[in-house]
Amino acid sequence: MTTPAILALDQGTSGTKALLLDAGGTVRATAMRPLSQAHPGPGRVEQDPEELWASVAGAAGDLLSAHPDADIAGVALSTQRESVLAWETATGNPLSPLLSWQDRRGAARCARLAAGDEAEEITARTGLPVDPMFSATKAAALLDGLDPDRGASRAGRIRVGTVDAWLLRRITGRDATELGNASRTQLLDLDTGAYSPYLLDLFGVPGSALPQPVPSTGPFGPADGLPGMRTGVPLAAVLADSHAALFAHSAGRAGVLKATYGSGSSLMALAPDPRTAELPPGLARTIAWQSAGEPPARALEANIAASGTAVRWAARLLGTDEAAVAALADQAEETTAVLVPAFEGLGAPYWDREAVAVLSGFSQAAPRAAVARAAIESVAFQVAETTALFDRALGPVPELYADGGASANASLMRLQADLCARPVRVSAHPETSALGAAHLAGLSLGLWTAEELRRRSEVSTTAVEPGRGGAWRAERLERWRDAVRRSRPTSPRPHPSPRPHLSP
Repeated sequence: MTTPAILALDQGTSGTKALLLDAGGTVRATAMRPLSQAHPGPGRVEQDPEELWASVAGAAGDLLSAHPDADIAGVALSTQRESVLAWETATGNPLSPLLSWQDRRGAARCARLAAGDEAEEITARTGLPVDPMFSATKAAALLDGLDPDRGASRAGRIRVGTVDAWLLRRITGRDATELGNASRTQLLDLDTGAYSPYLLDLFGVPGSALPQPVPSTGPFGPADGLPGMRTGVPLAAVLADSHAALFAHSAGRAGVLKATYGSGSSLMALAPDPRTAELPPGLARTIAWQSAGEPPARALEANIAASGTAVRWAARLLGTDEAAVAALADQAEETTAVLVPAFEGLGAPYWDREAVAVLSGFSQAAPRAAVARAAIESVAFQVAETTALFDRALGPVPELYADGGASANASLMRLQADLCARPVRVSAHPETSALGAAHLAGLSLGLWTAEELRRRSEVSTTAVEPGRGGAWRAERLERWRDAVRRSRPTSPRPHPSPRPHLSP
């Protein structure tokens, strides 16, 4: 490869993907290294930081060794969000497992905060509902075990941060965190772009233990810590994975709504300034990215807790794998069976952590395929209900952009278009998060322009048109809503809508 190229790394929950993107924006090569999870107790989900690093170094090394003549102009990084670990400041060596975004050990503390007067203030400052998915209670739990009196963390001997921050330390030797990732910790004040003293005190996380936020384009320094990388190649962009997918779809255009289908699902759209108005319950405010020297790009987001997780559950129940579940679902006739996958409560658009999983509308004669279909359909129902929130917040959104593993399921995408009553534009690139990070890196390095990225985003999708009428859609959605009502035995306290907040 004689033209300049970007090496993009997407570190996710299930593994690390790598791709090599040439100066024309074409993906020339890909690699992937898997990553395991541990479940040491109820509600606990952990990963091994050294295994995580090995997956990053291995995926990058696979591409670099296969393409030794590649002229790498820069490295791009996208990462899973909200997951937290602690490391020794002096060495960068991990002091804890990585507590996954799925980990719920902070649930009891979040329940107390959500029931108190602090909930509204937390959401006003951070844009986020009080929930253990976010980093704050996980960071506090780590410090409770490692540094109960907070002496070492106040003295700066312990760092606690998200995956991007630890990888930055490993790759560049610098302690820093990207602003969009920092906005998911529930410790960052969105109005100031800095950690809130009020929130740090409330959650018991000393600011001196946290890597400081920097723009998504850094500067981060050279990626000399990547094995096989020549000296001096800059780490040119870092993004949270869902934010990177939005950048790949939108190239910075406001009004583009995307859904990323993973273990959970993230729906996100840029908004002109979501601070200025009340939002429908179920939507959160976040920082999407920031280019150096520019104001942060702000976004609205909704996080569905279980989508791919629902399909994996069905696979275990049926004694098969996820691909076979999708094939079984295609064999099933339309069914009245409905799965509400509230295994750990419900995320968007409900944000009810007291909800329980429900499988309803089936008889003893129901075949295995009906369960498989109910699992697949649960993904589309949740996304459809959540899409309606964006219509209320932004006005009618003409189409939905889709990426992530499940977007390759043609039946699911047809159902999604039918339930959303609008076209679904499916990404041609399965590595959308890595692609978005690569696009921002190349933009910052001058390999392409914003206009070139916008043209690419418009031609890199396939449109799936809705084919069902309003009566069919209304009947199916009402059946889903009835099942959701059954899954919520208590009347939950409403999730507070983010309101405008001016920091003191």
